[in-house]
Amino acid sequence: MDRIERQNQGRLEVIRLNVQEPVGAALGDEMGFQYTPTFIFFDARGEEVWRMVGAIDPEAVQGSLEGH
Repeated sequence: MDRIERQNQGRLEVIRLNVQEPVGAALGDEMGFQYTPTFIFFDARGEEVWRMVGAIDPEAVQGSLEGH
């Protein structure tokens, strides 16, 4: 994730949440995820484009950025 964030600086904002903390747990409940890590990609309008549980696929991130 760090590499993806560095390569897309200015085009992608990464927000990391700890589901063990109250804010992270509340957002996890609201977003409907149960497993960590869960990666959720939102477009510029805040619409969910995709989500992934487990390892993230860098090509999926790049493809989403190029498609939006």
